[in-house]
Amino acid sequence: MNRRNLLGLALVGSLTASLAACGGGEDPLATDATPADGGSADASTVIVGSANFPESELLAEMYSQVLEARGVTVQRRFNIGARELYLKALQDGSIDLMPEYNGALLTALSSGGAPEGVSTPEQVLDALKDVLPEGTEVLEQSSAQDKDSLTVTSETQSKYNLTSIADLAPVAGELVAGGSPEFQERYQGLVGLKELYGVEFAEFRPLDPGGPLTVNALKEGSIQVANLFTTDSAIEVNGFVVLEDPKSLFLAENILPLIRSSKNSDTVTEALNAFSAKLTTENLTQALAKVQVDKQQSAAVAQEFLSANGLV
Repeated sequence: MNRRNLLGLALVGSLTASLAACGGGEDPLATDATPADGGSADASTVIVGSANFPESELLAEMYSQVLEARGVTVQRRFNIGARELYLKALQDGSIDLMPEYNGALLTALSSGGAPEGVSTPEQVLDALKDVLPEGTEVLEQSSAQDKDSLTVTSETQSKYNLTSIADLAPVAGELVAGGSPEFQERYQGLVGLKELYGVEFAEFRPLDPGGPLTVNALKEGSIQVANLFTTDSAIEVNGFVVLEDPKSLFLAENILPLIRSSKNSDTVTEALNAFSAKLTTENLTQALAKVQVDKQQSAAVAQEFLSANGLV
């Protein structure tokens, strides 16, 4: 389970703590305005929200700045918390726009999780459109994904000549893999790796979901293959190699804007679609590393990214 789904499974009773963590104990959804639509005092203002992890905040800041560059008035309400809370806020008008992940959102909105056999970006997007809450829509999805991966060091990649997960099949018996404990039981884990690719590792070590235990184990060599998320800054910093997934074992997690239909317009659509067309897994990973590793402010990183890509 990835960090976005973990957010989505948080108990509603724990959301107060999430909000208090936003800074100064303030609720990002609190507002003195009491407009008719429950959102902003100005009907033309687009209220941009984010979940409470750095990548979501960075993407929300990018959305905000690219809209402002087109003359759209924006209000920021970042670090909201779990998916249940920001989806409710989206529906009641407390926010108008969120960066989302197609696979995680589909799983959250579908009874019993994502439909069987749905994994590619196109399949996930088509299924997602059928379960979106009334009054909301998604715009064009980017090629950028933050999804499960099998990742190796450059040394392991060279030693075994690895490009894709399929290349692991003849050598996996010599390798130790590691990642979240649930990776052992999930179809999008060891079960699917065996069924789709014929990959069976010598050992699997339950560590953490794409966190420091898994990263450090890969760096130190106690595991040779790690289940990491594709935009993890550790991949860029350590020169790790993400193996391709030609059979689409891992559910697509393309980044796309989720917006209240009443706040969409030609200007908004054009601006966000132009942004999504420029966003890739590689350039998002690099931008996120500036926030997480170099400790730069999201607003400055967003401005640099948009300028470099001709979006402002």
